[in-house]
Parts: sequence; structure tokens; C-alpha cells
Amino acid sequence: MAAATRPQQLRVGRLTKAHGLKGALKLELYTDDPERRFVPGAVFSLQVPEESPWHGRTLAFRELRWYNGQPVGFFEGVDDRTAAEGLVKAILWVDQPVDEEPEPDAWYDHQLIGLAVVRDGERIGQVAHVDHLPAQDLLVVKTKGGDVMVPFVSAFVPEVDVEAGTLTVTPPPGLFEELPEETGSPEASVADAADAADGADASDETPSA
Repeated sequence: MAAATRPQQLRVGRLTKAHGLKGALKLELYTDDPERRFVPGAVFSLQVPEESPWHGRTLAFRELRWYNGQPVGFFEGVDDRTAAEGLVKAILWVDQPVDEEPEPDAWYDHQLIGLAVVRDGERIGQVAHVDHLPAQDLLVVKTKGGDVMVPFVSAFVPEVDVEAGTLTVTPPPGLFEELPEETGSPEASVADAADAADGADASDETPSA
């Protein structure tokens, strides 16, 4: 007898700040279609620290409103500002319907892990892991010199070809190799890459297996 398949999940938003006194929270959207994802009754899995009282729990959506162009969400069981503040920085995941077509430029973790990482036509490593952080996703690339973290944004990852088994990177100098001392250390280059990518468009709804 075959085991049940766990639904794939899409990362659709992050709760950034309490809004008002009635439990509302401002949303940072990771989807181009919020009206489809944020509907009354939608249930979100929460990515929060293990020590959070919300760890392992889900959150049911009640209402989406817009204030000065900023999306604001209301959730079941979050009825005051104190409760809302306890959810700040939580990342929202939702099950993808089985019959739904995948969205462009969105990949599941299991599709990315194992891809050959190519730079200038040359293989330099392999995707070992995907870290989902509040600001952006990071690809952990295993190379001969150790693991390298690459911000998963179009500036540094212009092409993902799952069928060919490759992922093309255009990283800044020093991310995958040591530079002369005067131009900075590899650690500084990783930090510089993250800073440069901060605010860049990450893949919409990067799913997780």
C-alpha cells in the first residue's frame, strides 16, 4: 500500500508588523496573486522559531484589507495587538492544490536540491540545501572548498533548468573563490552578496517539499 503524499507547500507571505489594536498584521507578500492565496478560511502553516508558542501551529485567515497600498491581514484567534506582536516575522506557507498548475519561476526544494551549479559554462558545485529566511531564500551550494551560500535572486541565479539538471549562477567576485587580501575576504564577499541581494526580487512563492 502506497504512503500518502504530503501536499507541496508554497511560501506566500511574512507577517511584518502589528497594525492597530484589533490583531491585524501587515503582510509582506511572496505571491503575485494575494486574492487567491489570502481568502477567508485559508489555513497557513507557520515558520517560526521553536521557542515560539506558535511553533507547530496553523493560522486560519479571516480577511484581507489594504491600507495605503499595504496589505493587512486579520486571522482567527488573533484578536488584539499583543497577540499580533507575538506573530511578527512569522512566515506563512499554504498547501498547493493538487490540480493547480505550478507558477512561473517557482520551484520546490526537492527540485533544486541536487542540481549542478554552473558558472560561465563550468560546473562549480551542487545545490545541497535551501534555507528559507525572512528576507530571502539562500541556496547552500556544496563545492570542493566547502559550502557556499548564494542568495536565491535573479541577480545571482538567472536560470534554473530542472530538466537539464542545472542551475546557472552569476555571483559577485569572491563568493566562490578567495580574493587577494586587499580586495576583501570570502566571508566579507558572502555578506556583501547578501546585502546586494537584500530587497531584490526573490522567486515568488518558492515552494518547500
